[in-house]
Amino acid sequence: MRTGAKVAIAGGVFLIAAGGAGYGGYAYLTSSDEPEIRTGPLTTEEIDQASRDFLAAWAAGRGPQAARLTNQPVQAEPLLIGYRKDAKVSRAVITPGTPAGTKVPFTVEATVTHEGVSKPWSYSGSLTVVRGKSTGRPLVDWKPTVVHPKLTTTTSLKTSASSAPPIKAVDREGRELTREKYPSLGPILDVLRQKYGKEAGGTPGVELVVTSSREGVADHTLLTLGKGTPGTLTTTLDAEVQAAAERAVGKHKQAAAVAIRPSTGEIRAVANSPAGGFNAAMLGKQAPGSTMKIVTAAMMMDRGVVDGPNAKVECPATVVWDGATFQNLKKFDIPGTPAFREAFARSCNTTFIKAIPKLGAKSGSALSETAGKYFGIGLDWKSGVPSFDGDVPVSNGTETAASYIGQGRITMNALNMASISATVKNGGFKQPLLVPADLDGRPLATTEPLPAPIAAGLREMMRATAVSGSGAEPMAPVSGDKGAKTGSAEVAGQGKSNSWFTGYADDLAAAAVVQAGGRGGESAGPVVADLLNAR
Repeated sequence: MRTGAKVAIAGGVFLIAAGGAGYGGYAYLTSSDEPEIRTGPLTTEEIDQASRDFLAAWAAGRGPQAARLTNQPVQAEPLLIGYRKDAKVSRAVITPGTPAGTKVPFTVEATVTHEGVSKPWSYSGSLTVVRGKSTGRPLVDWKPTVVHPKLTTTTSLKTSASSAPPIKAVDREGRELTREKYPSLGPILDVLRQKYGKEAGGTPGVELVVTSSREGVADHTLLTLGKGTPGTLTTTLDAEVQAAAERAVGKHKQAAAVAIRPSTGEIRAVANSPAGGFNAAMLGKQAPGSTMKIVTAAMMMDRGVVDGPNAKVECPATVVWDGATFQNLKKFDIPGTPAFREAFARSCNTTFIKAIPKLGAKSGSALSETAGKYFGIGLDWKSGVPSFDGDVPVSNGTETAASYIGQGRITMNALNMASISATVKNGGFKQPLLVPADLDGRPLATTEPLPAPIAAGLREMMRATAVSGSGAEPMAPVSGDKGAKTGSAEVAGQGKSNSWFTGYADDLAAAAVVQAGGRGGESAGPVVADLLNAR
């Protein structure tokens, strides 16, 4: 690749500029005969020629030609044509950088023009050159990210009047929430704008956006050509708790956390690490490990397997069910017949699995029924933004044993587990919400309240966990009326378990998951404690 080579437009025609001493002006690219079929590694010259030809054709607005210079021309053509037609790029200079093997970086300095208004637009990108499998020709390895780093197979670029007015999102006390200050809220703010921009009273502007073909996915603004007027949208978030959540999850490579007010279901914080991408805190689907024992314990009390925290149970080191052996962490046991409270606080797997034969034919469905009946799991939550609302499927055999300790096919996220703790603290389910329901009159999910003895029993056992059990260390700095449950979930092919923790203090509940964080109290526990201490 010649250092400094550029692709530009002159007189309405995109050209390639030849750099280096002794060259001036622009040279038109000419076609050549099809090269002979070659094999083996690409040469420097092949990488240079393939990337130059592609960049020149793309920059010139010759979408079909550029597409044919990739290894997936059918998929590439719509985005390459749309660069000028839909994104309204009227001028561009593309400057290749120094190749690293077959990867060629480049920068784009473009002008976007719509209805007489022009704005500069710049970004960096890269492409990779590969050898065609059937032709042996050097071709650009097609990915939507070649055109722009934020594009996917379901998105495209578009410049037009925005589909929704901008918003000024504020927390429950009127403090502004921006993606710059609270990076985790970026994707959520995009959704809120798309859904509530008109209700908030703003007026739309003109923008270049990444738009999705998938229903319900918000546009992502890349460039504003004409500013609209933002309307104010009040959320249930709390700026101080949100800030604490951002800091807490930011200490880990991959983590998610949610905080909820138990008495109302109002979401106080949503945070993810890495921030600004997939909202794992509300859309994630992972096994929750032993935090699920809150629901299993409720089921056991509701079905008469135990009559409360003082019931005598067994906690052997291992237990066999349907031919499979399950064990406690490091095969610990509690001699004799400990109270259910102690088995819960120490997260004894075998105690919960031993409930299966006492439930008989209902053992595979009882947990699913309890999760929906009292905790709202699997109902259609309408928080104001998309969420996955948990799944506890009916099970059988060894899968039933695994589900009782939060493994198997059970899937949850931080939102679900924070809501479960909130339900225990409140004595009944309050559907989580991020935008007040009266803004659009959407119906909220409801359940039966937890029977008072069960709610009291769960609070007693969660308090024991937070004070003297497996959650005592991370919950030590948390004051007030508190409770907790630890969890770790094994993941196939992952060296360490995912770390889970959920708990509450006074009128705030929270949950967190840290990928490959190990035991619940080690990684996720301190995250939850930081959120609870921000109340």
